[in-house]
Amino acid sequence: MSFGKMPIANAFIKNLKTKEYLFELAPGFCPNCSLFQLIKQPNPNKLFHKDYAFFAGTSLKMQKHFKNLATKLINRFGLKKNDLTVEIGNNDGGVVNYLAMKKFKNLGVDPSLNVARSAKSKGVSMFNGFFNFPTARKIKKKYGEAKVFIAQNTLAHIPDINSVFRGVEELLTPDGIMVTEDPYLPIMLKKGSYDQIYDEHVFILSLTAMINICKKFNLRIFDVEILKTAGGSLRYFICRDNNRNISNRVKKQLRFEKKLNLKSLKTYKKFKEKCEKSKYALISKLKELKKKKKSIVGYGATSKSTTIFNYSGIDSSLIDYITDTTPTKINKFSPGTHIPIKSYNYFEKNYPDYCLLLAWNHKDEIFLKEKKKFSKKGKWIIHLPKLQILSK
Repeated sequence: MSFGKMPIANAFIKNLKTKEYLFELAPGFCPNCSLFQLIKQPNPNKLFHKDYAFFAGTSLKMQKHFKNLATKLINRFGLKKNDLTVEIGNNDGGVVNYLAMKKFKNLGVDPSLNVARSAKSKGVSMFNGFFNFPTARKIKKKYGEAKVFIAQNTLAHIPDINSVFRGVEELLTPDGIMVTEDPYLPIMLKKGSYDQIYDEHVFILSLTAMINICKKFNLRIFDVEILKTAGGSLRYFICRDNNRNISNRVKKQLRFEKKLNLKSLKTYKKFKEKCEKSKYALISKLKELKKKKKSIVGYGATSKSTTIFNYSGIDSSLIDYITDTTPTKINKFSPGTHIPIKSYNYFEKNYPDYCLLLAWNHKDEIFLKEKKKFSKKGKWIIHLPKLQILSK
């Protein structure tokens, strides 16, 4: 399966004459290790750099999510203030930001300089760079072993996943734990949420795949939690082998995955059909509304929107503009399709007839925000898991 030529998902451009880097976005499935993964991925340096466009701090829902996990680490696992917690891909704060507020020993690791500086300004100790086995050894030498290792929507972004787990094996204390969460393959397949597939998502993980990876590095998954974040995620609790008993939730989730036939080609052919149906339904609806002279705005200049627009061939002839609150995206153009990005203040003064909800994984938070604003005037277009027009 191929989604065609794609630009970098977060490479919003200032000038329409900018020559954009394109690559073939094509996922595949490995029957040996059970990983759903991109066949080819751009060099990570093209994705994570000094001007990274995404700041997690713009989402109040995600901040609450991070804060809750920090509290869970303290209460459930008895984290002490002198226990080191390392979080990779912590962006402009992450979970360690809430531990830093309580004076817990912390270290964030992020390769994007601008977000790393933002996290540091909040009081988080930072290492600016990619996490791998050599980085783990540097951290261990300077800061000591980690009682907790965290990766929030980060692990799936790293091509050399073996080096990451080798680093975890090196860095964890004997009784330490790893907590990681990423978009969950069975949920993506069920929803047909093809926009989860873009350059940064090297892998869409399943429990089966994660168990196979952990075994290689003397680690085991002892508990899991199904989450609504990122469109549907699975959180994994990992320890050194034989350190903890495996919960019934792990066993139940494994039985569930076996019933889904994740190793069958038919499963992915059905997913492809869902993707194509979703694409054509959205294009048809947008064209229908435009024929009626309706104004349509995209809500949220997300990484996911790059896949949606480029896969579907949707440009400024169908979407008037995209509104976003992230300063690094405003007054730029969407990658590949060149739809202008406008500020939220501009949006409030120029409400459209319809909003296409691009940040659909933050639907509840957005609908609450817009309940007494846009939602009183216009209608919402929801494209996943099925096309809907909502007036309230």
